Amino acid sequence: MRNFAELIKTLDSTNKTTLKVEALTKYLQLAQDKDKVWAIAILSHRRPPRPVNTTLLRTWASELANIPLWLFEESYHIVGDLAETIALVIPVSEANSEKTLTQFLVEMIELKAKTDEDKKHYLFENWKTLNYYERFVFCKLITGSFRIGVSQKLMTRALSKATEIDEDILAYKLMGNWDPQKISFTQLILEENEEDYLSKPYPFYLAYAVENEVKTLGDVKDWTAEHKWDGIRSQVIIRNDQLFVWSRGEELVTDKYPEFQAFVNTIPNGTVLDGEILPFIENAIGSFNELQTRIGRKTVSKALLKKTPVILKTYDILEWKGKDIRDLPYVERRKILEKLFTEVSTEKTANNFPLHLSETISFQNWAEVAAERSRAREERSEGLMLKRLDSPYLVGRKKGDWWKWKVAPLTIDAVLTYAMRGHGRRTNLFTDYTFGLWDEEKKALVTFAKAYSGLTDAEFRKLDAWIKKNTLERFGPVRNVVPHHVFEIAFEGVAESKRHKSGVATRFPRILRWRQDKKIEDANTIEDLKGLIAPAPQPPKGE
Repeated sequence: MRNFAELIKTLDSTNKTTLKVEALTKYLQLAQDKDKVWAIAILSHRRPPRPVNTTLLRTWASELANIPLWLFEESYHIVGDLAETIALVIPVSEANSEKTLTQFLVEMIELKAKTDEDKKHYLFENWKTLNYYERFVFCKLITGSFRIGVSQKLMTRALSKATEIDEDILAYKLMGNWDPQKISFTQLILEENEEDYLSKPYPFYLAYAVENEVKTLGDVKDWTAEHKWDGIRSQVIIRNDQLFVWSRGEELVTDKYPEFQAFVNTIPNGTVLDGEILPFIENAIGSFNELQTRIGRKTVSKALLKKTPVILKTYDILEWKGKDIRDLPYVERRKILEKLFTEVSTEKTANNFPLHLSETISFQNWAEVAAERSRAREERSEGLMLKRLDSPYLVGRKKGDWWKWKVAPLTIDAVLTYAMRGHGRRTNLFTDYTFGLWDEEKKALVTFAKAYSGLTDAEFRKLDAWIKKNTLERFGPVRNVVPHHVFEIAFEGVAESKRHKSGVATRFPRILRWRQDKKIEDANTIEDLKGLIAPAPQPPKGE
């Protein structure tokens, strides 16, 4: 555990990729094999379930620290991180624990089924025998909120240095539904396990945003375009008469989309499709807000299936007839995909069959591409994807062959109404904000969005000082402030929503700029926001 805590300390204290890779490589070379597996699992978000709820953690930590709970809560609001607060308030210990990372994690898994008294005894015993950073890591594991800046690419780079195995092979090995309790380092990394192949997806290929004028990409004839659909990026796998659906977050979500069982016995075995899961209501693409009714549900009822059916909007094929075809040029993969789509779209399957093809767009010059991009919201897309015709399907985010050219965000002027302290280096500043728009009938501000990015450090400090002097009410860590400041809020999309007080949900809201030139009377209304909702796209011709 001591070595893992030192690793986390190093990873958490630098933004330099080279130092992170160096530290992780050294750990993977020296740690015990079982600890290596758990470290990989934790840093790739495969954490065991939380064994103790946070209310008990706060209560017991304040008891051991011999401080009142209210003082612990105030400290927590200032620090902004529960694990760090616990590590700080509990008295420093001279003792040392010799337990390994694996021992601690096995104990935590077993702890979940024990009584509260047993849990309290376990926490007291270990809190007293760990130094500050070990205690911090221990609490992070207990709370299940372990988030350290280690990307999958960084992990595979370090593993490659430690094992001399190719990064692309390692990226593939780390995907899938493996369990750190049941797999060894040899099985996970060093061995080839054919039985694991059945359900495994490929690492996703990701695009960079267009940085300069699109014409700088070169001859338009070398490129193709399609709409960038706003859904859930996924891979759908059909092997051995079985279906597997993976999200880009490496989550197996097959049971969430039972519609796709129609692919089995229709799409040939040995096929892996890359596409976007989209709501498809009354023969038209729905909004992401509608898709959210399907996300996170433990069970999908018949009523929900009927209300919000989904399709797979397919734009690439990675495996065909059991063969990995990612090295083929995009144009060749596309021909295979189109041929497959034609074969399965027979009269027998065409009616309500949940496989759709993402159409490519023909153009003669970049001006025509720009014109199609301007239509994106009419199509319920975020913009365009630009792909070089001869590009292979690579691993991770690469520059050169695939680019995303999103439409400019929607914007609206809103009034700051509530503020909350930030996290990390912003824990002492009010940097998390809630904004309101005018309800013209009630002559009142109605909250519609939260945002915490988009201002400079100087602006955050200036606004923080103003908030502390202009608080109307306090609700725990939240402050209701005097309506005074107007901000331009940007967002990717907007849709009606019964779950929000305003009746509207925005997608990815963030602060574009502080409008110190405007008074609150100049801010927009809820009706203005609703006016930005795109009309439902028309059903495809012939449907």
